[in-house]
Amino acid sequence: MPGPAAAGVLIYAKDFQALARFYEQVLDMQRLHEDEHIIVLESAALQLLIHALPAEIAARVQVGKPPQRRADVALKFFVTVPAIAEAASVAQALGGQVFDERWQGPGFAVCNAMDSEGNVFQLRETLA
Repeated sequence: MPGPAAAGVLIYAKDFQALARFYEQVLDMQRLHEDEHIIVLESAALQLLIHALPAEIAARVQVGKPPQRRADVALKFFVTVPAIAEAASVAQALGGQVFDERWQGPGFAVCNAMDSEGNVFQLRETLA
């Protein structure tokens, strides 16, 4: 994705370094930029910005081990991966989870997943 991205997703994080590692590995993304407040990740299809919560807000945010699922949000993004099973294995190792319920759309399988801070997103796998 040369030049500025036309679209992407920004996620605020209590531990932005750990959350960036999660998405970097689960979604096979590359770091484009990093400073003390933000990490910019990119793949061929998506730019993801992981932004540190301000300290006064982060102090009030509790992330359990395992994290509690935050399912009551208005937005959920999806990303296509080569294999949901492989992404699930990596997500689990990094403190996230891929949920068992799967369904199909036209030409793809999909399931919900949760990152290491409890944010819910979807994984899609293209079907043959």
